[in-house]
Amino acid sequence: MRYFITLSYDGTAYHGWQIQPHSISVQEELHKALSTLLRQPMEVVGAGRTDTGVHARKMVAHFNYGELDCQQLVYKLNKILPKDIAVQQVEQVADDMHARFSAKSRTYNYFVHLSKDPFRRAYSWQVYGEPDFDLMNRAAEVLMEYRDFTSFSKLNTDTKTNDCTITEAHWDRVGDGQWCFTISANRFLRNMVRAIVGTLLEVGRGHMTIEQLRQVIEAKDRCRAGDSVPGNALFLVDVEY
Repeated sequence: MRYFITLSYDGTAYHGWQIQPHSISVQEELHKALSTLLRQPMEVVGAGRTDTGVHARKMVAHFNYGELDCQQLVYKLNKILPKDIAVQQVEQVADDMHARFSAKSRTYNYFVHLSKDPFRRAYSWQVYGEPDFDLMNRAAEVLMEYRDFTSFSKLNTDTKTNDCTITEAHWDRVGDGQWCFTISANRFLRNMVRAIVGTLLEVGRGHMTIEQLRQVIEAKDRCRAGDSVPGNALFLVDVEY
């Protein structure tokens, strides 16, 4: 039988979702917890890979096992998982459902704030000066006209294609001097959201025009895009099936 786990985590202490040879990861912690409770080696497959320090308000993963009490497993997992990982749901799904390949859409949020704030620094990035967010929203609309996002992908990845379909991309004010970038797509490349945010900020600061943004995308060259912003302000917030 196949099961989906819905969970959230604070990624501060982890080197991303995926298991790493010599570093702690969220996937590894989930493997250990499931293996302990179900008394056999267990593996989970996630809906995607969040990078080092990136958080998830909603991550979905799947695993295979015989019949079990889903509600009781949620309770037991939350008892033994670290405090920065929480399971919201375990549910049985069709055997051909896949946490990664069956997902239709993923949504990320990136948070920035404009003045020094000791209580936001862990989950939001301080931007110096005040970029033109209206201009950045016009630039974000351009993203939805393209499919190949090689210019925003980490180099030397194992993906077969850099094509993505972005369905939503916009900045919203969420407080005094606080902004959130929301982006949804059918899939994302490694480092893609952080590179897009860094490039949009170049537009907002007047260092790049919207036409130059088009040229960056069409160049399919990571060196042409802006710097990647820090991972601590990035959240995976939804996975849809």
